[in-house]
Amino acid sequence: MRVLIVKLSSLGDVIQTLPVVHDLLTHARPAAIDWVVEEAFAPLLGVVLGIDRVVPYAGRRWRRQRFAAATRRERRAFEADLQREAYDAVIDFQGLIKSALVARRARLTPAGHRYTYANGSELCGYEWPVRYLVDRPIAMERRVHAVRRYRLLAARALGYSIDDGRGEAARETTPHVDWRFAPAVPTRDVLLAHGTTRSDNEWPEPCWADIGQRLVAAGFRVVLPRSGPVESQRVRRIASAVAGDYGAQGNANVEVLPTMALDDLARRLATCSGVIGVDSGLSHLAVALDLCHVQIFSQPRVWRAGPVGRAHQIAVGGDAAPSAEAVWAAWQQAWAARPPGGP
Repeated sequence: MRVLIVKLSSLGDVIQTLPVVHDLLTHARPAAIDWVVEEAFAPLLGVVLGIDRVVPYAGRRWRRQRFAAATRRERRAFEADLQREAYDAVIDFQGLIKSALVARRARLTPAGHRYTYANGSELCGYEWPVRYLVDRPIAMERRVHAVRRYRLLAARALGYSIDDGRGEAARETTPHVDWRFAPAVPTRDVLLAHGTTRSDNEWPEPCWADIGQRLVAAGFRVVLPRSGPVESQRVRRIASAVAGDYGAQGNANVEVLPTMALDDLARRLATCSGVIGVDSGLSHLAVALDLCHVQIFSQPRVWRAGPVGRAHQIAVGGDAAPSAEAVWAAWQQAWAARPPGGP
C-alpha cells in the first residue's frame, strides 16, 4: 500500500498531523508514505522518519504570480512530480477546496480511493464542497481535538482503530514522532516561542521579558528565535530587557538565533530543556519533540489545539491572555513533571 498525505499548511497544523505517520506505520504498515506540503515546510518533513517522499507545493507563491510563465512551468512540473507514483489511498487532511483539488490531481491505483472529511468540526477549517471532490468522504465528530481529528480520518479511511481500551486520557495522548536526527544532549536552554502570524495569539512583550528574567534567575538560558524584521525588532527588545547587554554581542544568558530553515530549527530545538510559547507552529513542534512545554493561549482554543495527556506539557490561558505569574507557575509545574532521564 502506498499512501499520500495532503496537508499543505499551516506549520502548526502540519506538525499536528505528524502523529498520523506513526499510526500508519503501526496499524496499516504501508509500503510508503508520501506527503504534499507547502514548500516552506518541506524541509521539516524531510527529517521525519517514516515519510518516504515530500512533494513541495508552492501554492502561496503561485497565487502572487498567477499568470506568470514561470508559474505555469512550475505547476506543470509539480503535477508531473505528484503523478510519478500511483496511490492506494490519497487522504486530504486539510478539508479545503485547494487541498482537495491537489488530492484529485494525484494518480490512483485501480483499487485506490481519495478521502477527506464529510463534515466540518468546531474551530477547524472546512469547506463543504470538498466532500464532493473525493469518492470517500468520512464522517467526523463535531467537537474534537485537532490531532485526534487527523488520526481518526486516517484510521476510518484505512480501517484500523487508534483506541486501545485504556480510557479517554490514554487515547488522547499524542503519539511520539520519530525524527531522522539523533537525540541531542539536553541543555539548560529554554526557547521562547514568541512569534505568531495571528495578532490575537500574541502575548505582551513585558510578559516575555518577565519570563526571561525569571528563567535566567532560576539558572536557565533564554533562546530567542526570529523570522523577519518585525520579529527581529521584538527579539532585540526582549533580549535587552532580559540581559541588558544585547548590543555588546549578546549575553551568556541569552542567545538570539539567526533565521533558520525548519529542519535546522527542529534540531536546535531538540537540544533545549523546553519551550514556552504562544499557540504557534514552534509550540506544536515542542510537543512533537516531547519537550517540557508551556503553551500560552489568548483565546478559548485550548481544547482544540493544546497539549494533551503529558504532565510536562501544560496549556495556560484561554478566555484571555494569562499573566506572567500564571505562565511561570505552569513552567515550574511542567519542569517538576519532566520524565525520568529528561533534561
